Amino acid sequence: MFWPMTAIVLGFLGIAVLGVLAIRVFVEARRLGSQVARATQQISQAAYGLERAATGLARSGESL
Repeated sequence: MFWPMTAIVLGFLGIAVLGVLAIRVFVEARRLGSQVARATQQISQAAYGLERAATGLARSGESL
């Protein structure tokens, strides 16, 4: 009777550990997603600024 109960307890502990790890992965994936969204927005703003600067430079007729 000892070994079947031990197997059940170890199985439950294994599932509990996997659940905790799954929650941690989910939280980190959400955090990474928000960082990617923030970086995408910053890149978009930088591209817009570069486009405006290039347009002004093209209108002035100057070259580097």
